[in-house]
Amino acid sequence: MREDPRTAGPSVGAAKDPERITEEIEATRQELGDTVEALAAKADVRAQARERIERTKSSLPNPVVLGVAAAVAAGLVLVVRRARR
Repeated sequence: MREDPRTAGPSVGAAKDPERITEEIEATRQELGDTVEALAAKADVRAQARERIERTKSSLPNPVVLGVAAAVAAGLVLVVRRARR
């Protein structure tokens, strides 16, 4: 869990090295960029729908395998019917 930026680090009156301040600014910019990117992804309904469609497609059985299984089942039905005659 992240530290609360309001209470993290040295007190307000403490002197900071300019390089340290620059590093903190860059880290904050990176975090802000990541946050904006995450929010944009959540707001992109079209992309979410595409992703869900792709997940659904990948979870469905392969049509070739399904066709072969249907052909085998039909063949077994025919063999059983002929055997009963």
